[in-house]
Amino acid sequence: MNLIFEIGKEGRGLSLLPKCDVPVTDLPENLKRQSELHLPQVSENEISRHYTKLAQRTHGVNKGFYPLGSCTMKYNPKVNEEMAALKGFRQVHPLQDESTVQGSLEVIKMTEDILSEILGMDAFTLQPAAGAHGEFTGLLLIKSYHTDRGDTKRTKIIVPDSAHGTNPASAAMCGYEVVSIPSAEDGCVDLDALRDAVGEDTAGLMLTNPNTVGLFDKNILEITKIVHEAGGLCYYDGANLNAVMGQARPGDMGFDCVHVNLHKTFSTPHGGGGPGSGPVGCKAFLQDFLPGARIKGNIEDGYYYEDSPKSMGSVKMFHGNFLVVVRALTYMLTLGKEGIPEASANAVLNANYMRVKLAKKYEMAYDTTCMHEFVMDLSELKHRTGVSALDVAKGLLDYGVHPPTMYFPLIVHEALMVEPCETEPREVMDEACDTLLELYDLAEKDPEWLHAAPHNAVIGRPDEVGAARKPVVKYTWE
Repeated sequence: MNLIFEIGKEGRGLSLLPKCDVPVTDLPENLKRQSELHLPQVSENEISRHYTKLAQRTHGVNKGFYPLGSCTMKYNPKVNEEMAALKGFRQVHPLQDESTVQGSLEVIKMTEDILSEILGMDAFTLQPAAGAHGEFTGLLLIKSYHTDRGDTKRTKIIVPDSAHGTNPASAAMCGYEVVSIPSAEDGCVDLDALRDAVGEDTAGLMLTNPNTVGLFDKNILEITKIVHEAGGLCYYDGANLNAVMGQARPGDMGFDCVHVNLHKTFSTPHGGGGPGSGPVGCKAFLQDFLPGARIKGNIEDGYYYEDSPKSMGSVKMFHGNFLVVVRALTYMLTLGKEGIPEASANAVLNANYMRVKLAKKYEMAYDTTCMHEFVMDLSELKHRTGVSALDVAKGLLDYGVHPPTMYFPLIVHEALMVEPCETEPREVMDEACDTLLELYDLAEKDPEWLHAAPHNAVIGRPDEVGAARKPVVKYTWE
């Protein structure tokens, strides 16, 4: 398929912009471009066809089942978009006087308060733009706390071996040494290994609960106690919060700070590079270190900005991706106190429904009740038939199903990690299970068909190593 720069001809165009209704002022010469601005020269017809073709080639939750493990690809209600499109939100400027944006400040404060209640925290910042950015901010909170106390000997962050890859990367970006601890046979944290790892140099622990294999760690209170007794702080990666929102709170589990993905748990758009949002919450003793100006006040007396002399400084401009926050707040208010725990309960129900159906043939990495997701181990199938997790994932594309997460977590070698989310009806899950069971049988009868899959997709099996090492990320004009 051609890029939009490769279609059209010189002189073609269209008029979509309204006439300028304000005085036109010419820019000073030093602010003008020194070279020609290259833009596609296409008609409205060509633009419409181009983006329609792109949409037809794209698979998303609005097109079909998207069971991407640990990513919570849930449906985004359209009412969220309607609220974010309101003129009073869409056309505000972050440098307006606070007296002129009281509604927007109320949205920010209300979102922070609701998230604090759901997560068991005392304060929140909405600045971080995504989950990994939230991790980075949370670790800076931990670092600011230790530095403020003069406890500079704490140089290590403990991370389980099943953690998301962004966890050790975020810790390294903050200047910490990463200490990886193994999982026990049950898929949870090895307590003895944790006790051996903590010490006077422990700054903190990064942990996801439920963890990456979809299990709620039964020892979570002991885990946070071990770290606290060593003088470290506990950071909660909220990537899997969709399984427990309204049911259990990280703050009650002993965590000191947390990030939550609005683009996972609270139904705002996900993928495609953004916009995302990864708010960070913390207990009261950390709130003075939060980034940027804090929103204070109330609806009766008005809202205002307040700076903290101990703030780490801004991690993003102003208050983050504001319209993403509007969408998330709409979702939370729509579900309410009763709907939020119902959503998480249904997410867990759906995951276990699929797990039990697929366990008739597929081996489960951990054969026990799961939370929001489960991991299948295809090692035995590959050994017997030569069909790998990758082959099965590619085969799903021929059935119109987006593949689950492959080869993660790394502690399960031929892993397929499935998260159906609460927004999928039983019929869709039944169809996906039937397809996976059919592919299992096909692996034994005709493995070569799966080795060559997908057969009907626009792109078959690209050179992923070549794409990673020699990416072409921009268009070059001839």
